[in-house]
Amino acid sequence: MTDDAFRPLADRMRPRRLDEFVGQRHVLGSGRGLRRAIEEGHPHSMVLWGPPGTGKTTLARMIADYWDAAFVTLSAVMAGVKDIRAAVEDARQRRAAGTGTVLFVDEVHRFNKAQQDAFLPYVEEGTVVFIGATTENPSFELNNALLSRVRTYVLRSLEDADLAGLVDSALTDAERGLGGRELALEPRARELLVRAADGDARAALGILEVAADLVGEDGGTIGLEVVREAAAAGTRRFDKGGDAFYEQISALHKSVRGSAPDASLYWFCRMLDGGCDPLYIARRVVRMASEDIGNADPRALTLALNAWDVQHRLGSPEGELALAQAVVYMASVPKSNAVYTAFNSAMEDARDNGSHEVPVHLRNAPTRLMKELGYGRAYRYAHDEPDAYAAGETYFPDAMGERQYYHPVERGLERKIAERLAYLRERDRKARDSD
Repeated sequence: MTDDAFRPLADRMRPRRLDEFVGQRHVLGSGRGLRRAIEEGHPHSMVLWGPPGTGKTTLARMIADYWDAAFVTLSAVMAGVKDIRAAVEDARQRRAAGTGTVLFVDEVHRFNKAQQDAFLPYVEEGTVVFIGATTENPSFELNNALLSRVRTYVLRSLEDADLAGLVDSALTDAERGLGGRELALEPRARELLVRAADGDARAALGILEVAADLVGEDGGTIGLEVVREAAAAGTRRFDKGGDAFYEQISALHKSVRGSAPDASLYWFCRMLDGGCDPLYIARRVVRMASEDIGNADPRALTLALNAWDVQHRLGSPEGELALAQAVVYMASVPKSNAVYTAFNSAMEDARDNGSHEVPVHLRNAPTRLMKELGYGRAYRYAHDEPDAYAAGETYFPDAMGERQYYHPVERGLERKIAERLAYLRERDRKARDSD
């Protein structure tokens, strides 16, 4: 049995030249900067940022081949500063012998600050050509000092057409793929495989390989059910705490804010499908109810809290359905961020204006001394006033004067609230003018 028999299909099908590389035309297309640098021999350190299965490791290997450099790999999961120094010492010896070194660091975002700093002098002086691979946003996960010494290239999820072409190549390539097994892939099965791969070349080839094994060594037709079985363990991209996590909750929040119930429901389901804790979504839904709907429809907050309670009490699937109800309702009703904006403005004043004393007329007087000092003496009890409103009364600290934080919008219930507040402010004006 040959060594290739033990290599996964995804490894055997790695492209050997740039022309074989699938996808990433925005950085590797004809005339693009990275492609020119690779083909014309202009080594530079870089970070490759993109989702799994987009070719980061393959591209790094290919770059080393084009530049006739040694390819050395470190995994940030396993390596430490000692391993970095050992790799650099080997690179120095090769450099003295006239050979360059591409030092490939997989999952570079997992290195801490000290480990990342350890690369700086060697990248600076060119001892190694540093290529880091990460699925996380480098601007959040990597030191500025390291980022300033490298170029960052963003790799994208593969398009369906690219994945379909890769699958077809694997089926027909007799040397590295499955071409010697007389396999056929039904069109609908091919579509399902591409969708299940979710932009990940490695996943697509992995599903195809499992499906081929299910059919057997004698070959045959890979149908819809076979692909469904092969892809059963797959999940959509969703990494709790990673970029995909925050991007999807952002998409859900902005879809609700934008009054797009169908898109809101889609992103909600994407997060559930990816394994997000529904209770986390419930907490964020409550936030949306206050931040983006507020008093335009106060029922949204009640519905959000009720959905959270259902999820907590009953779990799946009843709780998820209740959350879906809340999400769709909130996306459909009038929006107002007036309370959210007012809260932020009031908090800014509370932080920035010092510890103003409570006006004497607003203080309670539970003791004789407090009464003698005049606490509460001039207070006007609103329920004893016409229409239960003490027109002209002041409630802010004397040093601040009157402020207006809350500006209701002309939507939903807040339209009525705005009318009521305008009426009361007019009464205040008249009462103060008459004094």
